[in-house]
Amino acid sequence: MSDNLIKKRIIELQDLLNRYNYLYYVLDAPEVSDYEFDSLMSELIKLENQYPELTNDFSPTNRVGGQPIDSFKTIPHKYPMLSLSNTYAKNELEEFDTRVKKILNIDSIDYTCEYKYDGVAISIVYENGILKHGVTRGNGIAGDDVTNNIKTIKSIPLKLFGDYPKLFEIRGEIFIKKNNFKNINYQIEKKKNKTIRRL
Repeated sequence: MSDNLIKKRIIELQDLLNRYNYLYYVLDAPEVSDYEFDSLMSELIKLENQYPELTNDFSPTNRVGGQPIDSFKTIPHKYPMLSLSNTYAKNELEEFDTRVKKILNIDSIDYTCEYKYDGVAISIVYENGILKHGVTRGNGIAGDDVTNNIKTIKSIPLKLFGDYPKLFEIRGEIFIKKNNFKNINYQIEKKKNKTIRRL
């Protein structure tokens, strides 16, 4: 196989697997079986190992396994990452509405109410459709670079699909569901008990 054909196949596999991850983890609409997915992933791993110069940051083989990182570098936010204050009075909500309209220079605004998730505020930036970095709120002006941690979350794409702006930032809250948290603790205890029995 020529270098051009190998490069073309690697890009094709990366795009296919990123798309299948998106369909499976985000849309809950898998298109291929686990066996087919694993076969394609094995092919990609083999090719990238043979031709490491042809891999890239958005390859699905670059998903991180979750190893702890000792230190984080700091990345400044393009726009301050502010937090909302609590309120218990109607007049405080009205004052907030007035401030928002003034800042945005508009006469009316629609609001959406939702349950508050207590997690970690995060900013994720994509450049030309490729995940550039994930940053915590920090002090609002700059935060910790947690890109490698972000890559452990399979519902966050490494590469975007469809129409998107050249520079795209999304902000939200990262949290873990209680059942998943309980399961992690259960697996840790199970592993501990297994180790104790072996000793």
